[in-house]
Amino acid sequence: MREFVAELLGTWALVFAGTGAIVVNQVSGGAVTHLGVALVFGLVVTAMICAFGPASGAHLNPAVTLALWAAGRARPGAVPRYVAAQVLGAVLASASLLALFGNVADLGATLPAGHFSQSLLLEYLLSLILMLVILATGGKPGESILVPAVAVGGVVALEALFAGPVCGASMNPARSLAPALVSGNTRYLWVYLVAPVAGMFTAVPLWAVMRRERSP
Repeated sequence: MREFVAELLGTWALVFAGTGAIVVNQVSGGAVTHLGVALVFGLVVTAMICAFGPASGAHLNPAVTLALWAAGRARPGAVPRYVAAQVLGAVLASASLLALFGNVADLGATLPAGHFSQSLLLEYLLSLILMLVILATGGKPGESILVPAVAVGGVVALEALFAGPVCGASMNPARSLAPALVSGNTRYLWVYLVAPVAGMFTAVPLWAVMRRERSP
């Protein structure tokens, strides 16, 4: 139950603050700016890892949970509970934004700016990079939670900063699913469900190869 609640609250905060920044930027006539939106995503991820990392690992992302399971870092029995908590937390966050602001900016739904294939490939590559950082910085006994928190939050902000205008830089099926369902705009949703999972699964064997090469 502690893990379920931690993942639910952490994902709720991530989607509420991150997509909320997109909504507020629209309502305020651009006061938040694209830079601000990217920073909000990165900062909230950093904060949630610090807050909930000790309780659940702060996956906050179904694709991360599935990839960590593939890497042997997540218990198989915990995967359904984690994914359910993440999706529920994300949907509650989008519902909160809908109650506060109405259906503004599709509640921050991710949509391709160009052809869907461009966003599909970009989301795949962004997710691969993010997962490599997670695997490289997480799961080290005795290390402060601040190291993975800053590293993962930093790469989320970085990727949102340069790729957000093209594909939305989701890297998270729950983050894309919730606003799409609550706003009713499910166009190209499949892109943001498939690409992050594929990208993060690809990162697992790549990291395994690099880890073996580094071993004495």
